[in-house]
Formats: sequence, C-alpha cells, structure tokens
Amino acid sequence: MSPTETHIDTDASLLTDPDVESGHREVNGVRLHVVTAGDPDAPLVVLLHGHPDFWYGWRDQIGPLVEAGFRVLVPDQRGCNLSEAPDGIDAYRLSELAADVRELIRSEGRESAHVVGHDFGGFVAWNVALRRPSVVDRLGILNVPHPTVYRETLRSSLRQILRSWYVWFYQLPALPEWALGRNDMANMVESLEVTSNPGTFDEETIERYRAAWRHTGVEPRVNWYRGFRRSEPPSKDVVSPAALICWGADDVALLPSMAEDSVGYCDDARLRTFPDASHWVHHEREAVTDALVRHLS
Repeated sequence: MSPTETHIDTDASLLTDPDVESGHREVNGVRLHVVTAGDPDAPLVVLLHGHPDFWYGWRDQIGPLVEAGFRVLVPDQRGCNLSEAPDGIDAYRLSELAADVRELIRSEGRESAHVVGHDFGGFVAWNVALRRPSVVDRLGILNVPHPTVYRETLRSSLRQILRSWYVWFYQLPALPEWALGRNDMANMVESLEVTSNPGTFDEETIERYRAAWRHTGVEPRVNWYRGFRRSEPPSKDVVSPAALICWGADDVALLPSMAEDSVGYCDDARLRTFPDASHWVHHEREAVTDALVRHLS
C-alpha cells in the first residue's frame, strides 16, 4: 500500500444496514465472498455484477428487494474483490462462472432462484438460464445482449466490432494488465466514468472501487474476457425462464438493437428501454429497481 492509499474495507460494512452481512462460501472449487440480506426462507434472488464492478454495484437494489420480501445473495464473482482468484484463463470460462452460481444457489439450500445480471454478470446469467434452465425461476438482464445475438452482431456489424475493441485488446498477453494497473488503475477509473453519465460515480465511490480492485489485481478481470473467447456456447440458444431486459439506451459499448434482438431468443421476455441512461442504468434510474421487483414478484 502506497503512502497515499488509505485502508477501505470492501465487505458488507460499506453499507450502513446491519442486516446486510458478509460471508464466504466454498463452491465449485473456489472460495467466494458473498453479501446476503433478507429472510433466509424468502424467495431467493442472486445478483451478478460485471466488469469492473464488485458486489457493491448492487447496493441500490439490495434494500428494495429485501423490503419486497426476497432473500438477496450478491457474490463477488471469482477473481473479484474478496473472492478467490484462481490461476489460468480456463478458470474463467463461462461454464465455470455459471457453475459457481448454481452451487451458490445450492449453498442456500435451494434448487432454483431468480438470477439478475449486469454487464459481464449478464452474460453469466444468460448462461445459467441456457445451460440449466431449471435453476432459474425468473431472469433479469441489464445492458448485455443474449450471447447468440452478441456473436452474430460481431460478425455483421462494423460499428459493434469497433465498440468492442477492448474485448480484442484484452486477448493480448501482459499488455492489458500493464495498461489497466498503471497509475493506480487510472484506466479502470476512466472506464467507469466514460461508460456512465456525469455524477454516477463520485470520488468516494471510486475510491471504494479502487480498494476492491487492489485485492486481486487486474489479471483475473482480464481473464474473464480471455475465458469468454475460449468458452463453448450452450447447447441451446432459446431462454425458457421469463426474462426482463432493462437497457440504458446511451450505452457506449453496445448497440441498442441488440436489446431488441435478444427478446427474440426468449420464450417469454419483456424489454424496458431507458432513454438518456447509460450502461450503468441501474445506478441512474430508480425505475429499473421497481421494474425488477415487479418482474421477480
């Protein structure tokens, strides 16, 4: 820790609610930090963060979901914040990340749960629903397309190829880790600011993110994208659990047309588009939380 750094705990103590707790679970061969809240016997909701996020990205949704009568479980996904960071790229394939979620649900004594994901956590949520649909009661997706839609759009749209430049950059050896880690992870901070509306991340929040990134460093997060490229697609591409897709229309990284196309890969889906909201739509629009509560209820 440098002289300018101050210690910040990045567990459930970041929230003032004493009923929100931190713990660890051994699942799928990895030790994951999880934040839990709500009646242990209530219907279960699992919230999955993306990159460069950690569990804290769901802070605005935990309380309302508990008040609506849910048990909430929010993991730091493998390689992030207080969770274990396995070595190697193959440890971050989508099949492994999806298996983590399935075993987390079992660790609560459940066979299924509502699963909600944002950004890369949305890819994990799609994969859980596609690979093991019986595990997902209802699906919530925030600003990430169905995996098949993403692959097909990358094949056909130069605009999306250009917007996804970072995915290709992260495939390079060593250089992404150097670029993201230099200057106290200034590029990671910039990624939060560039992809959000002004004021979404204040300085106090950014320092909490920096503290979370220091725990595991940047390599595991880059390996998410390397593992993504190595992942076998699910055997099916139609989602059977009822799905709600919420989409900030001003996402700088993803074409909004992919949100509409994703509905076509679901048996039962509804799309809510939020004009003038960014990739971080659940931070910028309270209506997203309200829509999730109604959908999961």
